[in-house]
Amino acid sequence: MERPLFSSLELSPEILKAVEALGFEEASPIQAAAIPVLMSGKDVVGQSQTGSGKTAAFAIPAIELLDPASKAVQVLILCPTRELATQVSDEVHKLLAFKRGVSAVPIYGGASYDRQFYELKKGVQIVIGTPGRIMDHLDRGTLKLDSVRMVVLDEADRMLDMGFRDDMTRILDCTPAERQTVFFSATVSKPIRELINRYARDPESVKIDQKEISAPDIEQYFYEVPHRMKNETLIRLIDFHAFKLGIIFCNTQRMVDELADILIARGYSADRLHGGISQAQRTRVMTKFKKAEFEFLVATDVAARGIDVDDLECVMNYDLPYDAEDYVHRIGRTGRAGRRGMAMTFVSGRDIYKLSFIERFTRTKMRRGTIPTADEVEEKRTTGLLEKVRATIEAGDSKQYVPLVDRLLEEGLSTIDIAAALFHLSGAGDTGGSKVRDINEDMPPARADRGSRPSFREEDRGDFRKDKERRRPEEGFDGPPRRDPANKPTRPAARGMQWISLSAGKSEGMGPREIVSVLSEGGSLPANSVGLIQLCANESFAQVPEAFAAGLSSSGNNLTWERGEVTIRPMPRSKSGPEGGYAKKEGGYSKKENGFSKKPGPWKKKWRD
Repeated sequence: MERPLFSSLELSPEILKAVEALGFEEASPIQAAAIPVLMSGKDVVGQSQTGSGKTAAFAIPAIELLDPASKAVQVLILCPTRELATQVSDEVHKLLAFKRGVSAVPIYGGASYDRQFYELKKGVQIVIGTPGRIMDHLDRGTLKLDSVRMVVLDEADRMLDMGFRDDMTRILDCTPAERQTVFFSATVSKPIRELINRYARDPESVKIDQKEISAPDIEQYFYEVPHRMKNETLIRLIDFHAFKLGIIFCNTQRMVDELADILIARGYSADRLHGGISQAQRTRVMTKFKKAEFEFLVATDVAARGIDVDDLECVMNYDLPYDAEDYVHRIGRTGRAGRRGMAMTFVSGRDIYKLSFIERFTRTKMRRGTIPTADEVEEKRTTGLLEKVRATIEAGDSKQYVPLVDRLLEEGLSTIDIAAALFHLSGAGDTGGSKVRDINEDMPPARADRGSRPSFREEDRGDFRKDKERRRPEEGFDGPPRRDPANKPTRPAARGMQWISLSAGKSEGMGPREIVSVLSEGGSLPANSVGLIQLCANESFAQVPEAFAAGLSSSGNNLTWERGEVTIRPMPRSKSGPEGGYAKKEGGYSKKENGFSKKPGPWKKKWRD
């Protein structure tokens, strides 16, 4: 179906200029259907999927129909969450870029009252807010709704699910009866229909068929993986696809914190977002993520609605959402505005039955994903590196270094040796160590009722068996390392690894990211070779390959970082472990100092605080 141009919708020159500045020419289906109806003054009940452009569908008519000469509140937009309110406010302000005398203010919990009081007292025509904070201002008398011309209930179904029904009805009762009422909802349930019958006047339904609002550019995959294997599967997929900007959804705040710490410790740039952190911090995180200042946002469903980030490459459901609608909203963060995107979902145990329900709800069929092997990941990295080298040569960006190569050739060195040495120095060509450790063979086979191939191919099982013999003791540890106030590593080094100490800690601003940077840039150690990291107040510890530690001076090597110099020293490796750690005995492990001991006999290894 051919989409109409915005210029054909009889909009003001200011709005058309703002739309053009945003880079849009054609209206989306929901915009083409809703804008003419709303411009005529009719009430509307709209059904459209997230990411379809519905914000502009109601914001453009709201701006066009208000009176710039009046400073009273004329448009009220209710949103279920502060994130969605912020997103709607941002889009409204973009559309107001060339509209003189019109202003809008977001009002939501967690933000400063003083600024909201100031804006409301100064006079605004558009208020975007959450029901709770709107009610607060109504009770304080700082918000008057007697001049409202249009009320928009965005994500009305979500507001009802969150228990805002009484607030919604009270707010609507405070507005004039002759107002224009607009409902936007993914579904029109019985409670929504009751609100529509009570507050809307002969509304016109604007509904986009599922086949139009489905996301054809979103590739949806699921991976059947045990919970204990999720971390390694996630990291392997990130490395294989070389994702640089994505959102990873978890169901709990605790899992968000643990997964964010794990990604950071493994050398990835990540941050977290959930309801347990302050609003100011949430705002800072979202601002940084929109600017792509870090790669992966680990979040709960508090972020599923209201995130609008360009060029988002992937959405990963680390945990399957509790509700099918939440799944739609999660994956709607990618593949927006005609861009391609990818959604990956991890399922385990009974989750496979929930997955079938989600497929029926979304009327889509997810493909079973095959987890790439470690060799495939390395081959993909190598191929990508060679492509970059070819592109650099073709672009002529490396000609300035030709004289340096000529000097080495004059010394009798071969071109192959020179190129190999440069790859080694850059660390870009190191495929010997990967952030992804091999995963053992106890992955579940594909279920017969799915009629698909297994997550791991049968020919890969030999690699997994070999890898099982060299698994690290800490691989089952699903969270950040424990920190010992005595400034000693709390665990023995993994096989083939050795602890080193760094003379800077948390008090100097040293973190996992800084440690990886110091060792890779100052010590020429590939970033993916850094193992477990432990932080203390004035000192830090990291596990590195034994070969690297053997090249360090016992008196310490000085490396530079952004805050000065840091001294790294190898820590002694003895039978009893580093600095009085754990000693392997016939019956288990015993801690030398104030620890525990286990009697000989059958035992299961446990890490204890």
